[in-house]
Amino acid sequence: MNSSGSKGAPAPPPADDVGPLESLASHAGLLIAAGFALYPVLWVVALALSTEQAPVPRVLPLPEQPTLAHFREVVGSARTLADGTRLWLFGRQLGNSLVVAASAALAGILIALPAAYALARFEFVGKRAGVRSLLATQMFPAIASAVPLYMLLNALGLLNSRTGLVLSYATTSVPFSIFQLRAAFEAIPVDLEEAAMVDGATRLEAFVRVVLPAARPAIAVTALFAFMSAYNEFILAATLLGKEEMYTLPVVLQRYIGEHDANWPAFAAGALVVSAPVMALFYLAQRHLVAGLTAGAVKG
Repeated sequence: MNSSGSKGAPAPPPADDVGPLESLASHAGLLIAAGFALYPVLWVVALALSTEQAPVPRVLPLPEQPTLAHFREVVGSARTLADGTRLWLFGRQLGNSLVVAASAALAGILIALPAAYALARFEFVGKRAGVRSLLATQMFPAIASAVPLYMLLNALGLLNSRTGLVLSYATTSVPFSIFQLRAAFEAIPVDLEEAAMVDGATRLEAFVRVVLPAARPAIAVTALFAFMSAYNEFILAATLLGKEEMYTLPVVLQRYIGEHDANWPAFAAGALVVSAPVMALFYLAQRHLVAGLTAGAVKG
């Protein structure tokens, strides 16, 4: 018998307690949940590809004779101008939505970054009152500000313009971005900035080189939500825009549903086309989120 007192081998890790039936049940539950989520999307795709002008109730909404005519109708919409030239109307409207949404998100992030950092790191007179004022602006719906914004933009000559719509959307994207980024900056340890400043960095350099990389996931999420909010907004766009070539895509989609008739296939095709840029942006932002999770890490 060996009495050397040597330590035994480490115990093997515990076996997985999940049996095949439990695994099968969990996968079946996930498939059912995915089916419930994708079933309405399947109806939209089927209606966009269908030759029928109205949805026909059936369990499996598959078009009998698929066609891309409705996509061509939406994407290929054009208009003849007074000088005889043809304007690709949908391309102009898509550009309006992308430019306005991106500008509103960018303005919100650029203004919110220093403001949120100041609220998270410094104490100054009027800090609490300012935070409460920003919070109060989030309590009112967009429709409550439609009339004042219309009067202001009319006085400034910014109606039917991208600039006026960007300024209108910035009134909501800036407070939202400040609240989001303030919480992210408060979660970043102050020791990281102090260590950088001990090494000779200024407050601005510590903010740019330490705080911003650590807050990259929060900045990406905030920018994404600000973009989506402006991209999908309808009430202010329909109120402040009166020219067809200045419409954004939500206003364009509404035009397919009239008071006495509705072009449902074109509406469904337009909804799919409008969703494509948001889906692509979300995919790209998701990749940046994963890449930025360790951007502010410090070795021990």
